[in-house]
Amino acid sequence: MKAAARYIMAIVFASVVTIYMAATLGAGAAKRHGTSCSGLNIVIRDSLRNRFVTREDVKSYLDMEKIGYIGMKAGEIDLVKIERAIDSKSAVLKSEAYMTRDGLLNIEVTQRTPVVQFRKNGGGFYSDADGYLFPLQRHNPDDILYIDGNVPLRADSGYKGEAGSQEEKKWLDGILGMISYIDGHSWLSGKIARMSVLGNGDIVIYPVEGREKFIFGSPDNIDIKFKRIRYYYSEIVPEKGSGTYSSVNVKYDGQVICRK
Repeated sequence: MKAAARYIMAIVFASVVTIYMAATLGAGAAKRHGTSCSGLNIVIRDSLRNRFVTREDVKSYLDMEKIGYIGMKAGEIDLVKIERAIDSKSAVLKSEAYMTRDGLLNIEVTQRTPVVQFRKNGGGFYSDADGYLFPLQRHNPDDILYIDGNVPLRADSGYKGEAGSQEEKKWLDGILGMISYIDGHSWLSGKIARMSVLGNGDIVIYPVEGREKFIFGSPDNIDIKFKRIRYYYSEIVPEKGSGTYSSVNVKYDGQVICRK
């Protein structure tokens, strides 16, 4: 057989296979498109860590928006509308809705993970690691470090979204840098009870143990200031004794100022 003939036959064969596959996939899609929804399957991906959103919550979100699904044809169910309704909730990071061949409407939800809680004006709110602020929830984790006092964020207890101004964002970025540093160092992680913001903007750190409070200043030069705190514990405490000082100021360059 000549090369030209073999080439033409190969093209014809490839075309037939392509048409067959397209027809098969199209038939499958049409079948799924006409499948009626027989049930709802909800997966909360990070439910072991966070308990902000439950399966019952997701069902209620759909009910509140009057979004139907049971008994409806798969092609009639507005999956985008479902995702938008769920994603609009402050504790939800992302949702995904899709139908499967068995007729189930599947919804997978990933919750936001708070890294710090702010308390102000008798209420409070969270921030995740990306600086997204969102309200406190019904089930609030016990192990989240909180900051109170003169928190310079204009958000209130019902706010959700990014910090309002560039100045606020810069301050929040500094706080998140402090949280990241604390979580990444075993000698600090779990050792801090809370932080507070004074009227002059200084951040004060209160450890779980000991009578010392550490005046950190503004949330900058984070690595250097925490190294001064470590110096206090490794050099000053062994010499002077635990509980000797009530205040340790680490905000000034090259200084650790201890006061009784």
